[in-house]
Amino acid sequence: METGSREDERAAAGDEPVWRALPRGLLRMRRLLLVVWLGLFALAAGLLPGLLAGLTWSAFALLPLALMAWGWVLLGRNWRSWRYAERADDLLISRGVLWREETVVPYGRMQLVEVTSGPVERHFGLAAVQLHTAAAATDAIIPGLDPAEAERLRERLTELGEARSAGL
Repeated sequence: METGSREDERAAAGDEPVWRALPRGLLRMRRLLLVVWLGLFALAAGLLPGLLAGLTWSAFALLPLALMAWGWVLLGRNWRSWRYAERADDLLISRGVLWREETVVPYGRMQLVEVTSGPVERHFGLAAVQLHTAAAATDAIIPGLDPAEAERLRERLTELGEARSAGL
């Protein structure tokens, strides 16, 4: 527990931000969805041509299977690229594999912080934190958080936003 307080002190002092990665559950959910959808597509791409035009045509099932393998790797790289950090005056969100994108959301500019969780996310025990600001271009989202962490982050960001309100 003491490690967390030191990290919070360091972040509050304006030192190097303490980055947090997304939970592994998000990667598991996305990979499972990839396997289910491309698996069904591979079955249809192999079964229908195989039955209608001959067994040789069932080789079309290899294309979705190759896409599944490629997507498996890409999902892992994308998941590893996401991270966020709470600093004294703003929240940093970093993501992207080829094109790195870092979003800085000042606490005083936040208008709304909401936690969302669709049916698939709820099944996997995940939630997303969506940040809304005055400028639509700076709206940001942190997907795939544990619901407890999402609620903690929402409460903290709301508290910091009210304390540092820019008074639009």
